Amino acid sequence: MTTGQPGTGSARPTPTGDTHIRPATPPATGTPTPVVRTAGTASNTATSDAASNAGSKDGGTDAGAKDGGTDAGAKDGKADAASSMASAPSDAVAENNTAKDNDVRADAAPDTSANAATATDGASKPDPAKGETAKGKTAKSETATEDAAKDSSEKDDSGKSEAAGDGDGEGKPVGPERWDAFASAPEPVATRRSRAARAVGRFLIHEWTLATLGALALAVLMTWPTLRYPRYTLPQDYWDPSLQAWQMAWSGHILLTDPSHLWQSNTFFPELWSFAFSDTLLGYAPAGMLGSGPEDAVLRYNIMFVLAHALATLGAYALARQLGSGRIGAAVAGVAYTYAPWLLAQAGHLHVLSNGGIPLALAMLARGHGWSLRQGYRPERRHDGWVYAGWLVAAWQLTLGFGIGLPFAYFLAGAVVVAAVLFYARRLRIGQALPFGRRLFVADLVGGVLFAGVGLLMAIPFFKVTELHPNAERTVADISIFSPPASGFVTAPAESRIWGGLHEGARAALPWHPEMTLLPGFVLYALAAGGLFFSVWRLRHRLLLLAGVLVTMAFAMGTRFFDGTFTYIPLFEHAPGWSALRTPGRLMLWTTLLLALLAAGAVTALTDRVRELAAQRIPSWPGPWLRLATLLPLLLVTIEGLNTTPHPVVPTQPAALRTAEGPLLVLPSNQSLDQHVMLWSTSGFPDVVNGGSGFTPRQLDDVRRVSQSFPDQTSVDYLRTLGVRTVVLLRGQVPGTPWEITIDTPVESLGITRQEIGDAVVYRL
Repeated sequence: MTTGQPGTGSARPTPTGDTHIRPATPPATGTPTPVVRTAGTASNTATSDAASNAGSKDGGTDAGAKDGGTDAGAKDGKADAASSMASAPSDAVAENNTAKDNDVRADAAPDTSANAATATDGASKPDPAKGETAKGKTAKSETATEDAAKDSSEKDDSGKSEAAGDGDGEGKPVGPERWDAFASAPEPVATRRSRAARAVGRFLIHEWTLATLGALALAVLMTWPTLRYPRYTLPQDYWDPSLQAWQMAWSGHILLTDPSHLWQSNTFFPELWSFAFSDTLLGYAPAGMLGSGPEDAVLRYNIMFVLAHALATLGAYALARQLGSGRIGAAVAGVAYTYAPWLLAQAGHLHVLSNGGIPLALAMLARGHGWSLRQGYRPERRHDGWVYAGWLVAAWQLTLGFGIGLPFAYFLAGAVVVAAVLFYARRLRIGQALPFGRRLFVADLVGGVLFAGVGLLMAIPFFKVTELHPNAERTVADISIFSPPASGFVTAPAESRIWGGLHEGARAALPWHPEMTLLPGFVLYALAAGGLFFSVWRLRHRLLLLAGVLVTMAFAMGTRFFDGTFTYIPLFEHAPGWSALRTPGRLMLWTTLLLALLAAGAVTALTDRVRELAAQRIPSWPGPWLRLATLLPLLLVTIEGLNTTPHPVVPTQPAALRTAEGPLLVLPSNQSLDQHVMLWSTSGFPDVVNGGSGFTPRQLDDVRRVSQSFPDQTSVDYLRTLGVRTVVLLRGQVPGTPWEITIDTPVESLGITRQEIGDAVVYRL
């Protein structure tokens, strides 16, 4: 666009002697009207050096006259590229030469190159010597210009630049074909493969995909070397993990073969309801359907051990996010909840570590009801699908065992009652009910019935066991043995890499330190304490979380908190099923979750403040360093969760047990060795008298007592009465037992046979 300012390369030349620019003379009839100069035409008009020189020789003192010489340049072969765009400048020259005042026209065609601009500036100065002959050459110049215009129009490929004259000098709009080469390329049509690739890409970078993958990767690292030799080692020890590996294998096997005998397991023969002698991990039955034999059972256990940690991290992360925490704060909550130091002492109890369904179900239920701790109740966020999913996950969590599931069930029941009371209280206070919806009510009703039904079906076998085995019931004295003192809340287990060695003296003062070292982490304590004063949660919510922490600690102390008179004992005596829980310290799980939520509020407030500080700086330095510092709480919580958990090698299955026919008895028999026998029995699941659980049935006690003298007539007759057909005596386990003497005794007089198979002696009754 011309501005008339000197030094810009687009100055408007002024003839000598004129003091102002006179208005242009209207074009004569039949004369082509010049194209209106626009930014588009100005940027695409080219002029050669030859055209500029020709224009100046013809006496043209304006830009239009100079540009009109492009035809001459084309004849010299130096302006081929510019000839296709010569129509508009030629028209401008025709009008300029027709006007008798030889004044400057504002519609002169511009240059698009640096050389053309220089030539124009050089030719814009008036030449008095040549000005005398300018008028005499007007007719000749006009005729030449018209010929040049016609020739240029014929050479123009687009054929759309010929101007149409109207009285006001306005030009026809230029056709779109001319500018196709300058247009952006059209968007490619998405193919099915490209759409699928984009969908996969969006899925891979989604927050929940990254959170899931992060939880899995962290679980593998934090439980290492669990997956180093997953078919041959077990974490912590090989007693309770062997029992739980058998439980998963049995549930998967029997549901595929004969579901009606689920609770009548192949162990503790000939006892009834033997699968309910301890927590069942029934929820892992689908995994138990894959593979067979002891090695596959060990592999399955190790995989589920790692996945349980990953699910706990993801569940706590989801709950913190739903309640209003930021991503880093939620990550701190997830790691603190899963890898709290006190849980390292529970590494051999998969049913305790399998707690991820608790926070995940709570997150889903809160999401379905449109409620969060930070934003409160938002009716527009309701979704009955999440409610159904939440109740399903809660029911699944209950199938993993009542040791963790029963307190969860009571918490859900209490939450439903409190929510209903608050809902109707607000309705009475403000005179109108909050929007809830029939679909949401139906979802809660169906989900609650499903949850209660699963709980009832799971509880029936356990009630049967307590009827048949009164010694299975717990007493207050049993609770007292496992009740931790207050010092347990600041004492770490031996498996803690950071605090284990430092707390050795404190552990020695505890009566039963595996269930009494309840340190959730000093970093978690500090973050939660900070969350009481600096947090995104409202003050009343912080106080409620603090109250929950103190109450759950009091319950976790069992009879050590004022003898449990106002806490644990009332539940033990009156709450259905609570008498089966003999380890109050495991309620520390709820304390840890509440502390993690307090910590998440503090970390989220910190990250929000850092983001504000970074936004106030221009440039944002040192914003990246401040944001990196927000990862420090997550790093500290992770480091405090590092462990030194041992991974012993599982005893190899004796060759005799691979082919032995049941029902059979393996000697020696005791609580620890029988758990190995249960694992070995996964090869075909023959009925075995052996078994290990939270209590010992009286009949198994009798078998162990009578078989001390095996092989003799009394023990043989007794075992035949029970239906036992085979006895396997393990040579590697007999040193220091009565069988060390009798293992080689002849048995022909007893009417039984004896056979050496590997490192075992097989007796067939």
